[in-house]
Amino acid sequence: MAIDLIAALFVAAVTGLLVWLLRRWIPALPRWLVPASAGLALISYTVWSEYDWFPRMSAQLPPEIEVVAEREEASPFRPWSFLAPATTSFVALDHRKTLSHPQKADLRMVTLYSFARTGGMTEGLMAVDCAGQRHALIVEGAKITEAGELTGAEWLPATADDRFQQAACREG
Repeated sequence: MAIDLIAALFVAAVTGLLVWLLRRWIPALPRWLVPASAGLALISYTVWSEYDWFPRMSAQLPPEIEVVAEREEASPFRPWSFLAPATTSFVALDHRKTLSHPQKADLRMVTLYSFARTGGMTEGLMAVDCAGQRHALIVEGAKITEAGELTGAEWLPATADDRFQQAACREG
C-alpha cells in the first residue's frame, strides 16, 4: 500500500514537472495546468493500479494454483468503481497440497490462499466432501477422524456452480 502511494505521488510530481517545463516553453499555457495535470495523473495512476492489481497478481500464481473466487467492490471513496467495480480480493486453491482421505477417496483437504489488495495473503484449510456436495472451513478445534468424520466444524452445502467444490473435486 505504501508503495502505491509513493508511486502515485511520483507520477503526479513528474507529470507536474513536465507540464511546468512545457509552460516555460509555451508561456500562453495557463498556470492552473500544472496542478491540474498533476492531480489528473494522480487519479489516473490510482485507477489504473486498482484495476490492474487482480490480473497482475493472478498471473504471477503458478499453474497449479487456481483462482476460485473473486470479490468486486464499489466504494464512494472511489466513485469510478460504481461504473465498473474493481476486484479487491480473491481466493485461490493450491492443487499441489490437495489430500484425499485414505478411507474415503471423495473426502479431500485443500489449501486455500486469500489475497487482498490492502491486506496481503492468508492461508486456510477446507474439507470438501465430493460425494456429499458439501464443504467446511477447518478452524481451530476441527479435525477429520480416521473414519473420515468431521468434528468441530459444520458442513455447508455446495451449490451447483460452487467453484471451490468443482476445483477440489476435479480429477487430475
